[in-house]
Amino acid sequence: MTDLLPTARSGPALLIKGAPAEDTAHAGSAVARGTRRRLGPGRAVPFGRLIGPVLLVALWWAASASGHLDPRILSGPGSVLSTAADLVSTGRLQDNVLISLQRAGLGLLFGVTAGVVLAVTAGLSRSGEYLLDGPLQIKRAIPSLAMLPLLILWLGIGEQMKVTVIALGVAVNMYINTYASLTSIDSRYVELAEGLDLGRAQFLRKVVVPGSLPGFFVGLRLGVTSSWLGLIVVEQINATSGIGYMMFQAQQYAQSDVIIVGLVAYGIFGFASDAGVRAIERKVLSWRRTLAG
Repeated sequence: MTDLLPTARSGPALLIKGAPAEDTAHAGSAVARGTRRRLGPGRAVPFGRLIGPVLLVALWWAASASGHLDPRILSGPGSVLSTAADLVSTGRLQDNVLISLQRAGLGLLFGVTAGVVLAVTAGLSRSGEYLLDGPLQIKRAIPSLAMLPLLILWLGIGEQMKVTVIALGVAVNMYINTYASLTSIDSRYVELAEGLDLGRAQFLRKVVVPGSLPGFFVGLRLGVTSSWLGLIVVEQINATSGIGYMMFQAQQYAQSDVIIVGLVAYGIFGFASDAGVRAIERKVLSWRRTLAG
C-alpha cells in the first residue's frame, strides 16, 4: 500500500513492479487523458438503501394482483394496508408498538452499557482480560435464546425476563466488537502517549476513545439488530402485549394479514434504527474516508 502512494502522486508511473512497459505506457496515457480507472463502489445515491425494499414490495404487489399469490397463504399488500388501518383506528397497533419499543429500548440500553463497561475493563487491564474475556467468549458460543428455560426459572415470565434476554444478546455483540477494536489499537500510540506523559483521562480521551469508536459502532449496529431478534422471540412466550403477542394471536385464527403487519412493523423499526446508527456513525467518524462513503 505504501508503494502506491508516491506512485499516485507522481502521475504516470509504474503501479506494479515487474509490469510490462506497454502496460505502463497505457496507464500513463490514461492518466494523461483523465480517464483513470475507478476501482471503488461508486458514488452514493441518496436514499439508495430504499431501492431494495421498494422493489420487493413491488414484486409482492405484482404477484398478488396477477393471482399468482394465494391470499390464504400470504395476503396481498392492499389487504395488509387495510388491516393496518383498522388496527391503527382501534389503537391496538399503537399500544402494542409502544410496549415493544419500551422492551427493545430497555434491553438495548442495559446491553450497550454492560458490553462497553466489560470491553473497556478487559481491553485496558490484563487482570480484567483474564477474568472476563474467557467467560464472555463462552457466552458468545451460547445463544441467548438457549438460556430462556434457565432465565424463566430464575426470573419468571414477566418483563424482567424479556428485557434480560434482549440485553444479553446486545451486551455480547457490544463486548466482542468494542474489545476487538480496543485491543487492535496500535501500540505505538500508547508509547507516544507515555512519551508525552499523558494522564489516564487524556489517554482515554485522545487514544482509547478514537481507536475504539469504529468497533463500538459495529457492535451497536449488531446490538440493535439483536435487540429486535430477541424481542420477536420473548414476545411470543406467555406475553400479553406487544407486536409478537399480536402476531401469535393472529396465528391462532390464520390471520396472515395481521402477521404481516407485525413483520412490517419489526422491519421498519429495524431498518430505521440501523439507518439512525449509520447516520450517527458517519457524523462521529467524519474524519475517516472509507468505501462506504
